[in-house]
Amino acid sequence: MDIDGRTLSHEVSEQIRIMAVRRVREGERPSDVVRSYGLCRTTIYRWLRAARRGGEKSLKARKSSGPKRKLTDRQRQQVFRWINGKDPRQYGFDFGLWTRQMVATLVADTFHVTLGLTAVGRLLHELGITPQKPLRRAYERDPAAIVRWTQRNYPKLKARAKRRGAKIFFLDEVGVRSDQVLGRTWAPRGHTPEVPTTGQRQAVNAISAITARGEFWYKTFAGRFNAGRFLGFLQRFLRGRRYPVFLVLDGHPSHRAKVIANFVQNLRGRLELHFLPGYAPELNPDEFVWNHLKRNGVSKQPLRRNESLRSRVERDLAALKRRPALLRSFFLAPSVAYTRD
Repeated sequence: MDIDGRTLSHEVSEQIRIMAVRRVREGERPSDVVRSYGLCRTTIYRWLRAARRGGEKSLKARKSSGPKRKLTDRQRQQVFRWINGKDPRQYGFDFGLWTRQMVATLVADTFHVTLGLTAVGRLLHELGITPQKPLRRAYERDPAAIVRWTQRNYPKLKARAKRRGAKIFFLDEVGVRSDQVLGRTWAPRGHTPEVPTTGQRQAVNAISAITARGEFWYKTFAGRFNAGRFLGFLQRFLRGRRYPVFLVLDGHPSHRAKVIANFVQNLRGRLELHFLPGYAPELNPDEFVWNHLKRNGVSKQPLRRNESLRSRVERDLAALKRRPALLRSFFLAPSVAYTRD
């Protein structure tokens, strides 16, 4: 019984072609050889002609070229430019996030070429464009201030810290909830998985400071964050430190309060506060500490019954403190790229 060669894998077909041609060259009849493999009689003659023209290398499996592209290279690059750093609303769409249907519509309107959603997905993949969760950026951001900080202010601060023997810490606060959105898992389509977790709602706040060398300080607390509480944190943070500290933080009202300014002034240089540009949380590596905590804390390991959220957060922060290499990596994120102070 003949075998349909299309059912064989590329590797098996390649080996059959090469062995069949070799057997014929050693003296066997082509019809006998091809019959031994259960293939159509005329198939082997194509192999023999190919081997005479190009040798055995012409018998090796080749990747199929697939269907002919509907877009030219220039048109494909135009699609990349449409999406790269652009908002769909700039092209008249009502939605602010790209979809394959939007791309297909733009291609049809601009190039008069119809692409299905699967073809659009394949095109985007070939262009190196992948589905991603976007970062939020406030309209109030000042790009010029961000450039000044990264290219001028921070390098000057780092140089001055080196001259004075000071350490640069980045500080931030966060709130963590027990009903944190769970991470993703796998399950059969249409069968949403269930994860047992406590129904008690808990919340805890935390403050931390980090250096580019992986030093880490943290405290957890309940209740609202205000200038008085921040003053207490600063006093604890400075306890036992014999070197000047340059503290980099955001412009939260509690950070800029008069009582904080007076406290810093009375320290006579032991502590300096340096404020990041507004609406630029990605410039603070301590933000990555909290991102890591939330992605790998209660979102991945939900609280057990009667488990304390505060204890869990403190345990996670203590584990982070024992991983200076991980903490140092937060300074190497593309949006930060701070070198060691």
